[in-house]
Amino acid sequence: MYPPDEEGGRRVEARGQLLGVARNVMDVLDMLEAVGLERAAIRLDDGDLIEWRGGGSYEWDPDRG
Repeated sequence: MYPPDEEGGRRVEARGQLLGVARNVMDVLDMLEAVGLERAAIRLDDGDLIEWRGGGSYEWDPDRG
């Protein structure tokens, strides 16, 4: 997860592939599910699964990240 951009979106990358821009955690879950992860098994605080840059999973303000 890249830091929030000027509009509060975060680029999501998995295995070197850009999946898109998430505007909230539901978008993140949708994108990870689309690449084969089971939604119920995704933990947003799992550092082995998701590297949050510029703030954690609840940081979407570009001025705070």
